[in-house]
Amino acid sequence: MSPTYRAMQIAKPGELELVEREFLVPHVDQVLIEVEACGICGADINDIDHPDVTLEQPRVPGHEVIGRIIARGTDVPMHWRLGQRVGVGRLGGQCNECAQCRRGQFQLCQSQHFVGSTCDGGYAELMLARYTGLVAIPDELTSEEAAPILCAGLATFNALKKSGAEAGDTVAILGIGGLGHMAVQYARKMGFRVVAIGRGEAISKDVRHLGAHFYLDSNNKDTIATLKSIGGVQALVTTITNADEVSPYLNAIAPQGTMIVLGAGKSPLSVSTGNLVASEKEIKGSMTGSACDSEKALNFSALFEVLPRVETMPLYLANQALVKLRSGNVNFRIVLTMDKVTLRVRS
Repeated sequence: MSPTYRAMQIAKPGELELVEREFLVPHVDQVLIEVEACGICGADINDIDHPDVTLEQPRVPGHEVIGRIIARGTDVPMHWRLGQRVGVGRLGGQCNECAQCRRGQFQLCQSQHFVGSTCDGGYAELMLARYTGLVAIPDELTSEEAAPILCAGLATFNALKKSGAEAGDTVAILGIGGLGHMAVQYARKMGFRVVAIGRGEAISKDVRHLGAHFYLDSNNKDTIATLKSIGGVQALVTTITNADEVSPYLNAIAPQGTMIVLGAGKSPLSVSTGNLVASEKEIKGSMTGSACDSEKALNFSALFEVLPRVETMPLYLANQALVKLRSGNVNFRIVLTMDKVTLRVRS
């Protein structure tokens, strides 16, 4: 007989099933986490719809994980204590051996685990994690609040930090969803003049409440002409994946301004090299970030009350949560919650 825990694993492409799995034992460099909350991200849909058949299956998705350490491997530093509340994001922990790690570029580690994709994630009551990927969670944040910050929050926080914009500069956020609603808040608290660009007037009030100084509805306005009329923007953070929609916004960026791309699509951006050269503009991609970056984003959120808007659903309703996410009928983020683990015995 062995104790078991519940998990939502990929039954077949596009569908999850609730199963009982045998109790987990951490390896020497791992901790065992009792999960309290796990955010649902748009990237989860790709993991669920297109699982990598070359890797061990079935996989448990989810990479916005908050919980408490209940067991430790022998090589885990004492800094990580039993009972401590921790988080794990998309990047599951660097190897500390590759060339990128030796340069301190932990987010670019070549042996990185991608949580929920190349290793099991947080749609479960228990989860194993490398200690190098652990993030300390501030007491001021609930687990439900902290979970989306490990992905949507971190991605937008880091993008704005890399943008080169300074307090008082105008910054535009293109796409007001799970990522964009965090970007607007961070941009306002960082001291930027914030322009939010979305579709439809229905979200106008929400966006202004989140901190945008201006809202532009791309359905009804020539948003690029409007941005050019105010002198352009010093930075534009785009969260959308449609490259054809993104490319024209390079014309709305001020000289020596920067476009930060977060929406990872497959189609190429169309760029006028003359536009780049003549005005010394930049286009940058931005990954989520390291565990240290995550802690900075979380601490900033706690200090300045930059919080995701979430609706919670229990673990066993993960399929329904995904249906809701696919429909776009989500008030920015969904977080799965867990009851306290009650280990069952499988005979």
